[in-house]
Amino acid sequence: MTSVQRPLWQRFLIFLIPLMLANILQSLSGTINSVYVGQLLGVESLAAMSTFFPIMILLISFIVGLASGSTVLIGQAYGAKNIAKVKEVAGTTLTSAFILGLVVAAIGVFFMEPIMGMLGAPANVIDQSVSYGRIVLIGMPGFFVFLIVTTVLRGVGDTVTPLVSLVLSILTGLIVTPALILGWGGLPKIGVDAAAVAFIAGFLIVLVFLFFYLRARKSPLAPDRQLLRDLKIDLPLLGKILRLGIPAGVQMITSSLAAIVVVGIVNRFGSDATAAYGAVGQVLSYIQFPAMSIAIATSIFGAQAIGAGQTDQLRRIVRTGLVMNLVITGALVAVAYLFSQHLVALFITSPEVIEITETLLHIVLWSVVMFGFSAVLSGMMRASGDVFIPMLLSLGTILLVETPLALYLSTTSLGLNGIWTAYSVSFTMMLVVQGAYYWFVWKNKPIKKLI
Repeated sequence: MTSVQRPLWQRFLIFLIPLMLANILQSLSGTINSVYVGQLLGVESLAAMSTFFPIMILLISFIVGLASGSTVLIGQAYGAKNIAKVKEVAGTTLTSAFILGLVVAAIGVFFMEPIMGMLGAPANVIDQSVSYGRIVLIGMPGFFVFLIVTTVLRGVGDTVTPLVSLVLSILTGLIVTPALILGWGGLPKIGVDAAAVAFIAGFLIVLVFLFFYLRARKSPLAPDRQLLRDLKIDLPLLGKILRLGIPAGVQMITSSLAAIVVVGIVNRFGSDATAAYGAVGQVLSYIQFPAMSIAIATSIFGAQAIGAGQTDQLRRIVRTGLVMNLVITGALVAVAYLFSQHLVALFITSPEVIEITETLLHIVLWSVVMFGFSAVLSGMMRASGDVFIPMLLSLGTILLVETPLALYLSTTSLGLNGIWTAYSVSFTMMLVVQGAYYWFVWKNKPIKKLI
């Protein structure tokens, strides 16, 4: 039986499982790197790394936006069996990402010190922060290419190769980071810079691997002569990619900024509240990964169906995504409720803080299912090229509901609990507005190919 003959829910699962594993591993890799630096070098080195994180989040947000726009077009072209167009989109995206990476690298070489000063890096770690940040930014051309390749592969239905690539990158980091911190085999001890060098080594090894692996597999995105000819910037095509991708990047950046505001509110309640916030965030992130993965799968399957001219399949795809979210995300939420104390105890040892964190988890957990439903709907709308209004609805919910409500409720008798009540309300409101737009507007629009 070929993959085309499988029931839709089976194809969803085959696509989903590697994607969810990759998301979990991506989160774990950052945790492991921080553990290495914190344990082997101390708090100052960890602080030096942490100071650079806002820059990294900003850069990744933009590139993920570029990649998401490219993935929709690649999905539609692949659904139409137009491999030449797949390579054209990939070529323009890769070239644009590489040039942007060169600009970022130049900024890192010449302006890293004033940037760290603007971010308020403490005096005792600024030298380490500058050195670490400069090395990471110098690697941005290659890292951007790595991110684009591993993301757009999903557009042609391949989630296994990105997973293998991520495992290879993590294994490289697990070896290179401690080797350069401890000076294994006579290697120089370079302190926190070891994490930056390991970061670059990881994606370089993966890019070499992908060059040969994709060619051997005859992937539609294999680096063959045709793709090399398409490594140029097609301005009309880039315009389409940016029109689809910029809203996703803006949404990520806005969410990150809103999270910073919420952290500021939480910090008013003291260090116990801040620790609880971190633990709740860790648990929620792992529960949200399946919901986000299901939304990505919905978007890719939708784009491929639109490209193939099978718009009659879109409702089935949305229905499958919603059911998958209910079953998978719902099951994880139920498990988290049942074992909340044990989950929280993985991050926190204080009985008082564990109790606070459990209460907060119980307030917000159920609403992750609502978040997943809205993500599925917006994923399908993105597949059709309808990105602007769904983005405005999401941003409106974040800026007009989540953040001000968290600020207000934190000053009422709810106190700290009010902040997580605001999260639950905003996730539910996001589903209401996205659902209303999907049902009353999007479903009545003609669906056309974008490429």
